[in-house]
Amino acid sequence: MLVEETRASVVDNVHLGHIAVVNADGTLLYQYGDPNYMTYGRSALKPMQALPIVETGAAEHFSFSDADLAICCASHSGEERHRSRVRAILSQIGKDGHDLECGVTDPVNKTSHEELIRSGQQADPVCNCCSGVHAGMLATAVYLGENTQGYTHADHPVQQRVAEAVADVVGLQLKDIHTGLDGCDIPTYYMPLKHLAWGFARLARPKGLSASRANAIERIVSAMDRRPDMVTEKNIYSAKLIRAFQGRILAKEGAKGVFCLFDREREIGIALKIADGGAEPIPSVVNEILHQLGIGTKGPLEELTSYDREGIKNAPGHIVGYMEPKFKLVRA
Repeated sequence: MLVEETRASVVDNVHLGHIAVVNADGTLLYQYGDPNYMTYGRSALKPMQALPIVETGAAEHFSFSDADLAICCASHSGEERHRSRVRAILSQIGKDGHDLECGVTDPVNKTSHEELIRSGQQADPVCNCCSGVHAGMLATAVYLGENTQGYTHADHPVQQRVAEAVADVVGLQLKDIHTGLDGCDIPTYYMPLKHLAWGFARLARPKGLSASRANAIERIVSAMDRRPDMVTEKNIYSAKLIRAFQGRILAKEGAKGVFCLFDREREIGIALKIADGGAEPIPSVVNEILHQLGIGTKGPLEELTSYDREGIKNAPGHIVGYMEPKFKLVRA
């Protein structure tokens, strides 16, 4: 059990899950639950999935800015600045929203969704929270002269490059990774939680990777550090975490209870999976992990104390209960 969710001082729900803390060598340092728990990495893998955008030369050829690369790693909220940036990338590569194969969803951001409705516009693939990574993948196909149709398919050169990059960074053989389809129709990768954590440790320090891959990692991570506003909505916990630590920590959430981060100073990666797939307990769990590891407790983490024991609010805004972390990390 990771968290007890209380209401009126009694336990209303419990949330089970698993944690792995790994260094850049791949050594498991701390755990809770099962560090070998198998899970899809989902959107937490986007910084790795974006590496071929730099490695192929597409980013340099199309003069991608930090904002461009950050949106290519994003689970954005569909705000106008996000949609405009994706459209700018598509314009740079001679494509438009109809070329994206991520499907149509409404903007996640409620205000942006309402503005879209009031303007008489309809949602299109650019509104999808994954449109940035799709635009980046398209850019590699355009740059290399490949067929852009079907770029989401596992056997397309675009996805073959992505799969190789992900496997390399997380320290697994490609043949040993099971793949499924993510919500936006690109492959997602099923692996032990500790390898997700190792991948994030290597984003902090690319130990054991080629010089070209290490350079690509530095370019991607720097872009996300400099433009967290492009990676997600500014009031999302992961964005607050990045801002509070000012480049020391980079965090990326995935769907269904996946959350990963690295600490550049300690050169460690942390991966978390909420077993029921819910996202609500994640901020309290991550804060507690950082407290137990002594990361930022006298400084950055003080800006996020509201998440230590996060209040649960009802529709009128009254606090009716709390998320109560109930775990203790164990040395591996």
